[in-house]
Amino acid sequence: MSASINFSGQAQTQRLCFRALGGNGIILNSLPSKISCQLKQNTSKIEHHGISIRSLAKCKPSTLVPSASDDSIEIVPFSASNTIREFYACINEKNLKRLETYISDDCCFEDCSFPKPFQGKKEVMQFLEQLVTSMGQNVKFSVEQVCEGDEFTAGINWHLEWKGRQVPFTRGCSFYECSLEGETLLIKKARVVIESPIKPGGIVLTLLKNLTSLSDDFPKATEWLLNSPHVISTFLLKAYTIFLAPFVMPILAGYINMWNFFARLLGLAFNILINILKIFSK
Repeated sequence: MSASINFSGQAQTQRLCFRALGGNGIILNSLPSKISCQLKQNTSKIEHHGISIRSLAKCKPSTLVPSASDDSIEIVPFSASNTIREFYACINEKNLKRLETYISDDCCFEDCSFPKPFQGKKEVMQFLEQLVTSMGQNVKFSVEQVCEGDEFTAGINWHLEWKGRQVPFTRGCSFYECSLEGETLLIKKARVVIESPIKPGGIVLTLLKNLTSLSDDFPKATEWLLNSPHVISTFLLKAYTIFLAPFVMPILAGYINMWNFFARLLGLAFNILINILKIFSK
């Protein structure tokens, strides 16, 4: 929909045109240079369409970006979901320079696969650079759903794809908190949870039941452990190093070698099949 407003001191040809957008934005055609100030002061209504200019002041903080056409400008409210989509687009494009512009200086990036979060822009960018390098040229993030909350927060479901095909056990969800710094919306906090390749099923519920029973029987010890989580992690790490590592590491190394062997065998069989097909095609 559109409506024209004549401004004092301006020619009749200059007008303000509103069109409906799907993303809660408003397109301004032939926007005067100081229209933002005039919009905030103007309290008149466009009676034909029932649009109040005063309502623009109640919208979220917004920015001006060029629209698809050459003679219009789009007022786009700052959106955490748009920032997060651009963030993953930069990862897929391996554009670290642009990716850095979406990270705040005091960013806290918590990946639950790591023992502690990455603090500050430098540590976060080192982690993201390693992530981009590990993904290679063919692995991409595929964004499934983005849900935006209040105060520049957003949650996202995603998975990894290799040449358009989903990679097993790579589903994940991430939660982001952004902050408005100047005229840019930056990522301030992030928490990433990745699907576990191990599916223990009902064992988790049995273990949870036993732990809750012990906690109820020994409440003081439970409170002490919860107030000192580092004690638990240190104890588990030492127990793993002493009792499990000597057995787990050889099994894990053998498992990796076995998959490497099958991958090479599959590649060799594929090459032989291609050569046979070339011979018969002649």
